[in-house]
This record gives sequence, structure tokens and C-alpha cells, in this order.
Amino acid sequence: MQKRVRKAVFPVAGQGTRFLPATKALPKEMLPIVDRPLIQYAVDEAREAGIEEFIFVTGRNKSAIEDHFDRSFELERSLSEKGNTEALNAIRELVLEPGQISYTRQQSPLGLGHAVWCARHLIGDEPFAILLADDLILARPGCLKQMIDLHAEIGGNLVAVEDVPREQTDRYGILDVTSDDGRIASAKGLVEKPKPADAPSTLSIIGRYILQPEVFEKLSTAKPGAGGEIQLTDAMARTIPDIPFRGLRFDGKRYDCGNRAGFLEASVAFALDRPDMTERVKAMLKKYV
Repeated sequence: MQKRVRKAVFPVAGQGTRFLPATKALPKEMLPIVDRPLIQYAVDEAREAGIEEFIFVTGRNKSAIEDHFDRSFELERSLSEKGNTEALNAIRELVLEPGQISYTRQQSPLGLGHAVWCARHLIGDEPFAILLADDLILARPGCLKQMIDLHAEIGGNLVAVEDVPREQTDRYGILDVTSDDGRIASAKGLVEKPKPADAPSTLSIIGRYILQPEVFEKLSTAKPGAGGEIQLTDAMARTIPDIPFRGLRFDGKRYDCGNRAGFLEASVAFALDRPDMTERVKAMLKKYV
């Protein structure tokens, strides 16, 4: 019997330099897709998957994220007095139960692996999920729900994966695949951002992970890797001799909101997915294309 995945880590300490000047005072994770910030989609995906504890690894100037998931008594009172029940319910749904949400700070920008390591004491000795808000996924059920259901059957370390053009392998962590049935791929190794000529495959990790707590031991002794940062991929690779490592090709569409074009595409896709907006957005797009 596999331990149930109850906790999720949200690394949100990044500076969001690709979106400057918009992110000079606003965290990148708070940029809106339609009418909800990026981080809200990640949290909602985790809630759907049954996550009970939400751990945010933050940095300086990220207080807007904490405020977003807190009560706003003045706004609630104002909406209540105006009889705006729809908006009132919408903001109340954001608030997690007392004790469900924790914050820890990554004081130095030392990479994703270091950010995850900062949450080690809050995770303890159990498997946990990691969600990167930059990777916005349109899926039903959500990507993490698909992963947790599979993990309950097979255990080990599990990541969401998708095939990328070979010329883009230097943007991702890439699996060194031993078997692949078209849905689940097993790996004997991982390489962080390999050059296309050196990539062992084109199967890339995207921002959803379920990891065993042993990864923290590897992160504790990790040395800087690609980009001079502590890479989560390197630590995961060091667990493979002892813990099975698999990638899941999830059912859904992933949008890379770490760049402007991907963010714009996600905005369009999620607006078209809204029944209350579909026809209006289609009509609007016809004006420009």
C-alpha cells in the first residue's frame, strides 16, 4: 500500500524577470489568466487531487500571494452590503481551511532544487507533490489528479512528461528512457537541459512531480548544476538506483506561461474554455486573424 499524497509544494520565489515591468511590484504568479491568477489554477488543481496541506516557498515581495489566500473582511463586507453574492462567494472559495497553508522563504535564488529543499521540514517523511504555476494545464480531471491516481497503484517517483521538439531539449529536464508504452515511461536517468545532440530522448519533464522524501537527502548534498543552480532534476536522478522513476503522459494540454507568447496562448485557450465567454472570444479573434 502506497502512502497517500497529502502535501503539495508551490515554489513561488522566482523574480519573474521575463515579464518585467509588469512583475516589478506584482509577483509573476499573480498575473491573471482570464479572471484568476496563475497560482490559483495550481492550487485548485491540487485541491481537486485531494491535497490537504499547501506549502508555499516564497521570496521577497511575494506578500500578495499570502493576501490572496487570506480573508479580506473589508471587501467581503462591501460585497455583502451591495448584495453581490456571486463575487462574495468567489473570493470566499479562495480561502483554505486554518492550518492547511504554510509559507517558508527561500532567501537566495539558488534554483528549483534549493526551493524544494527549503520545504523539507514541512514535508517530513512522506511522498509529496510539487506544482509549478508557470506550467498551466487544461485537463479534466486535472493533471495532478491523474498522477495521484496512478501513483497510488505504482508508487515511486512520478513526473508529468510530454514530447518536445529535439531543438528544444536544452530548455527542459529530459528522461533517459528504458521503456515506454505510450502513456507511462520508465527512466534510468535524467539530464537537465541537454544540448539537442546530447539529449537521450525528447521526453521532457514539466511542472508536476510526485516525489518520495528521499529526494531531500540528495538535495542536502547537491552541488550547483546547469545554470549554476541546485537542480531538482539532478537530485531526482540520484534516487533512481533505489526508487523507480516514471513519467506520465497526462491527458490534457499544457501551456508554458513562463514566456509572453505562452502566457497569451493560455489566456486565449482558457477564455475559449469558459462557456460564458466562448462565442464572444471567437468573434473577437476573428477580427485579428
